Amino acid sequence: MTGDAEHDCRFFVSYTGVKLPLRLVNAIEPDQLSNRNTFIRGFFDRAGALTGFEKVVYGEIELTHCYAYHPGGALRRAEIVMLDEEPVTLHFDESGAPITGATNASGEARS
Repeated sequence: MTGDAEHDCRFFVSYTGVKLPLRLVNAIEPDQLSNRNTFIRGFFDRAGALTGFEKVVYGEIELTHCYAYHPGGALRRAEIVMLDEEPVTLHFDESGAPITGATNASGEARS
């Protein structure tokens, strides 16, 4: 995941929440990154919705979330990748409620 003309990249100290999409907290300026071992690189669309983030620890991306939304604004899909683990995709209905269990990168149900 990288910033482009369609996405605004901002930096944060951490994230919070148990419900997806997670909420990024404590914004920091890019010039403060050299003083941090861990930070969150968040990506936002033109409307300001969080489209994803990368948790960077000692220069390595340890966690990635990518979000897609229904036209009404509810979360449609969340793709989660943790270092050294299979990616997981979660799907949500138009109200934001989970549709089915998680799937791996091959689309197979994850136990």
